[in-house]
Amino acid sequence: MNTFVILMSVTLFGVAALFVALALFVRAIVRELEGIGGPATRFVRPINYLSKIRLGLRAIEVETGYIVPQVTQLNQTLTSIRDGLRAIDGSLAGVISNVQKQDQR
Repeated sequence: MNTFVILMSVTLFGVAALFVALALFVRAIVRELEGIGGPATRFVRPINYLSKIRLGLRAIEVETGYIVPQVTQLNQTLTSIRDGLRAIDGSLAGVISNVQKQDQR
């Protein structure tokens, strides 16, 4: 056999294997999506789990919507506390350096 025929055969086998793997993975993805979104039914009222999930997420969004103003106020308070702690840190650093200077004398 010619080298090119062997290479072409290997290439065709590789391409065929790629397409088979692609088809298997696409089918697996479809099965997973049907598990999430409900079975794909025609001419029957579909069972849609995604709409139930969307409704639950909307309820969570509404319930947590009241947190935003409180978090903003909390951030401002924590910022002022941080600034105060930085001032205290600076003062304590000065006290420590002065105590160390006294110990050296």
